[in-house]
Amino acid sequence: MSAPFSLDRPNSYIGRSVSRPNAKRLLEGKGRYVTDLSLPRMLHAAFVRSPYAHGRILSLDTAEAATLAGVRAVLTGADLAKICTPWVGTLEHFKNMKSLPQLPLAVEKVLWSGHPVVIIVADSRAIAEDAAELVMMEVEELPAVSDPFEALSKCAELISPELGDNLCFSSQIDSGGVDDAFEAAAVEVGQDFIFGRHTAVTLEPRAIVADYDSSENRLTAHHATQTPYQFQDVYARHYGIPDGNVRVIAPDIGGSFGMKLHVYHEEMAVVGASVLLGRPVKYVADRMEAFTSDIHARDHRVHARLAVAADGKITAMDVDDITAVGAFSSYPRTSVVEGNQVVRLMGAPYDFSSYRAQLSVVFQNKVQTSQYRAVGHPIACAVTECLVDSAARRLGLDPFDIRARNLIPDDSYPRQSPTGYQFEQLSHEVCLSRLKTLMDYDELRRAQAKLRERGVLRGIGIALFVEITNPGPAFYGVGGARISAQDGAIIKLTPSGDVHCAISVTEQGQGTETIIGQIVADQLGVARETVRVMTGDTDTTPHGGATWACRGAGIGGETALQAARRLKANLLSIAAIILQGNALSLDIRDGWIVNADDGQQRFSLPELARIAFFRSDTLPAGTQAQLSVAHHFAPQGYPFAFTNGAQGCLVEVDAETGFVKVLKHWVVEDCGRIINPLLVDEQIRGGVVQGLGAAFFEECLYNQDGQLTNGSLADYLVPMACEMPDIVIAHVETPTRDTELGAKGCGEAGTAAASAAAMNAVNDALAGRGAEIAQIPMTPARVLRALGAI
Repeated sequence: MSAPFSLDRPNSYIGRSVSRPNAKRLLEGKGRYVTDLSLPRMLHAAFVRSPYAHGRILSLDTAEAATLAGVRAVLTGADLAKICTPWVGTLEHFKNMKSLPQLPLAVEKVLWSGHPVVIIVADSRAIAEDAAELVMMEVEELPAVSDPFEALSKCAELISPELGDNLCFSSQIDSGGVDDAFEAAAVEVGQDFIFGRHTAVTLEPRAIVADYDSSENRLTAHHATQTPYQFQDVYARHYGIPDGNVRVIAPDIGGSFGMKLHVYHEEMAVVGASVLLGRPVKYVADRMEAFTSDIHARDHRVHARLAVAADGKITAMDVDDITAVGAFSSYPRTSVVEGNQVVRLMGAPYDFSSYRAQLSVVFQNKVQTSQYRAVGHPIACAVTECLVDSAARRLGLDPFDIRARNLIPDDSYPRQSPTGYQFEQLSHEVCLSRLKTLMDYDELRRAQAKLRERGVLRGIGIALFVEITNPGPAFYGVGGARISAQDGAIIKLTPSGDVHCAISVTEQGQGTETIIGQIVADQLGVARETVRVMTGDTDTTPHGGATWACRGAGIGGETALQAARRLKANLLSIAAIILQGNALSLDIRDGWIVNADDGQQRFSLPELARIAFFRSDTLPAGTQAQLSVAHHFAPQGYPFAFTNGAQGCLVEVDAETGFVKVLKHWVVEDCGRIINPLLVDEQIRGGVVQGLGAAFFEECLYNQDGQLTNGSLADYLVPMACEMPDIVIAHVETPTRDTELGAKGCGEAGTAAASAAAMNAVNDALAGRGAEIAQIPMTPARVLRALGAI
């Protein structure tokens, strides 16, 4: 490794807490969001949506809407189908997967309540909404398929008769020996789990301004997305525009959590409207539209059981997961990835070999579900960890003790899980031990016992997790999706001696620009303040995968590190020519060319830039000063860089009201090399809050007719500051050997196990009353029902 990672070096930033360069701008309200954008001749879009979850469109009368003053176009599904090719949300390596072709607007049938049918384009959003009220739509309502079990029944209404049934995808895993292990088990524990739908509720809703220039056949899309290169490809292919003529600009993004990387009907319709009208068209989803059109997440029904020997050793696990995904599989990443990760992450921390799983992904007349922060992790973690706690109670073992007996030993890697995942190196034993110390666990138990004597229901829960990060080419590319596994960086020295880095990983609030700047500054030997990082523009940054699945640091960071090292070598080579010396005897520190051995300053980087840019005539003939470097990197080793950790939760349950108060939460996390401890802690805390939101508050509720009944922030509960506990964080560092940087992801770690730890804590509190809960969110009514109070 050409440069050690030590905070004792000059310009050492890797491992240091550095504040975000854009923090002050954002805090002062100077963010640059798509919502703020106003272009010349810009029009605004609104949609007419289906009031029914399932129905056949009999007629559409748009004549009156089209005559309203200020309306520039009223477009139906048939209008856009003429210029947009349909898309299908399947991947080739999911062999039996199927989904209906999709178009921007419904053409013959509506498949969920809120399905867009007509787009109105007008001089203002208000006019477009007024015109939407004038569209007369006649729909023959059909029976809605709402319940996932009902969807699989032989007599179920078929959402898409051409597909033959309501099964999107199914798969099985069987490592062998499961039945024998259960037959020999001293204890068998099982449970039926229900995980409710929830959605992202980002601070900034989905937003796009599509600007098509017919004179150049060029599309510019200002898009609130975390994956601009993916959308460059989607818009180019489906609207027949050359890829190089499509520019996608992702400015400041007010949160995404995975929700903003899917293809939505509204955005595709807005692009189509701009192509037909030759004018910019803007659409910003309002909050109620977000609830009925943003992807939802989770929605699982899981039956699982665990076989355990008399000494507490886990011998086998058997899982059946039914995942409900809405009317379509999302595009281009599909809606089966979450279910697939659920069944493959089950039991991940534990040392057993017999595993069997059945996955059924089913259609229903609801909003699509797809990838959302910690895809599949919370379900797999909650099922596994709750069963482990159940086994501990049956055997009279402490929750820490039973886990210590079953963890994959830290010295046993590399190894393969019974579900087929390849683990390079994890640290379960260290994390579990550190969590116990961090929580002061024995004292918590003593305090709990005293409170129980007074009738106070206090509970302690723990959960271990494994997180998927740094996905490689086998994740999407192998399935035919044009989603890059590599990232690119262009780093250059400017004439003033500053450094510019254009990189393909994107920023949506997690600090990507900060850590990339730290890595570049660290490797070049310059002050962080002199490095400017640019992201989110397909015309000015190199093509890459962008930010998803916690790949920003592990893949984007490695890209920046390697590019910075190449540029540094170029700069030292030029300096050696100027000094008539040897590049190996030189270094860059604090923005100066120095002697490597004694640190004596020779000349500054601005002086090197001045000579190279403006006085190249003073350099020897044939010298080509390369002050810019373009570099791409894709992981070549393990398919993923798995991270791991442990979480603990302390709660108090009010037996009279069913309310649960979270008193404190602990996280021990191993994300490999830590680049910025401050940002890692921010990511973990934010993830924990989202996990606790799912555990106690957030749920998209539907009636039997497929109507969303709580589609507003007046009814859909999100965690507020007053509900959140102190979150105590500690770290373990096990760098991946797949990269020189050694970083893994951390953005989903908090969400992965928070709800599992919370559920175990609630069940620990309820154990003295002989009660147990296995449904998330754990609402007061469900807690009271578990207690037999209602």
